[in-house]
Amino acid sequence: MTDTTTTADAAYGCSDFRVSRRSLLRGAAAITGAAVTTSLIGDVFTQTAYGNVVDGNVMVVVSLRGGADGLSLVVPHGDPAYAPARPSIGVPTASLLAKDAMFGLHPAFAPLLPMWNAGTFGAVHAVGMPQPNRSHFAAMEEVEDADPGSAERRGWINRMVGLMGTPDPVRAMQLGNGVVPTALYGSEPTVALDNLNNLALPAAAGSWATPTRQSLSAAWSGVDTALGRGALSALDVTQRLASLSVMQPPANGAQYPATALGKALGETARTIRANVGARVIAVDCGAWDHHTGLGSIQTGQLRMNADDLAKSLGAFFTDLGTTASRVTVLTISEFGRRVAENGGNGVDHGHGNCMLALGAGVRGGRYTAQWPGLADGNLVDGDLAVTTDYRSVLSEAIAARFPEASLPRVFPGFTPTPVGVF
Repeated sequence: MTDTTTTADAAYGCSDFRVSRRSLLRGAAAITGAAVTTSLIGDVFTQTAYGNVVDGNVMVVVSLRGGADGLSLVVPHGDPAYAPARPSIGVPTASLLAKDAMFGLHPAFAPLLPMWNAGTFGAVHAVGMPQPNRSHFAAMEEVEDADPGSAERRGWINRMVGLMGTPDPVRAMQLGNGVVPTALYGSEPTVALDNLNNLALPAAAGSWATPTRQSLSAAWSGVDTALGRGALSALDVTQRLASLSVMQPPANGAQYPATALGKALGETARTIRANVGARVIAVDCGAWDHHTGLGSIQTGQLRMNADDLAKSLGAFFTDLGTTASRVTVLTISEFGRRVAENGGNGVDHGHGNCMLALGAGVRGGRYTAQWPGLADGNLVDGDLAVTTDYRSVLSEAIAARFPEASLPRVFPGFTPTPVGVF
């Protein structure tokens, strides 16, 4: 199967998405402020010192980069304005899964239908930022920082893990990409890895590994700077995660798609099962910037992406087995798409969107929405209105799964409203 990240990025993303996706992530590693991010050992990116392993609940945040079309993933077929707005790309009611009077799932979600029926997969609609922001660059920053108006460059995941005791670089991880995203960037130590198999000390194989690590530790132990602390942190990470660099087959007969997302979620499952102390793992799934070529429900680019997402998540939960009882997955995207299709068989940047919640703690098998309607008078400049702030969904997940994290400190100045998905 083709790597959908590469294909979609090259063929379907607008220039804003292609530039912001790469430049923003690379920039996060280069900016200095309260903390200095260093790249020292393989793909390891850390800041500050290391701590102790703590097992517990795990949140996996899957970012649908590029602005996923929530109106195609969770289809409001019961809204009379939906079909007329999308005569070519609308998803037919007859093809939808898990339909109620208003919503239904895209048919590509068939691999996840057992979870829906079991009540461990649900969806929230008309969700997003309170104010429209249709720039990939700015919207990614705002969604992942989640602290509007603050001059401090620190993501919400970084703030969250900072409330979980002694700093530990493996508590918050990015897998499948070797650069720290905005959500993880900040004063707390974090790790970003393109590939667990590349997690190794340079020129330190076999019998050379231990003496090389000891020599480097001795050299850096007296350097009380951000660089020195970062080096010691990187050495600690390579030692603690060494077992994960050995390829292991998925458990329980799980079969992942041969895509970037499938690979990243496979490594995420390995990391969680190893109990190394990871509490939040971020994974990118892209690209969803379908200005053109969104296509039919069978052959279009969105179908390819949704297939990848559903099959990868289905394999992930199969792989976890009983460990899934402590793992929750949330999807998030920087914005939705416009209600009306454009002339290129696609949809342009919009506002309101959907979020998917799967796994432990989820009140699934249902759609949660304060639906604003798709009639012209209910839209925001042609876009689905947002009636639920995305931070309320995140807040409810954190309160349910990580009660030790203070919500006012994770999302400063924000008062969440009840959503009901956890």
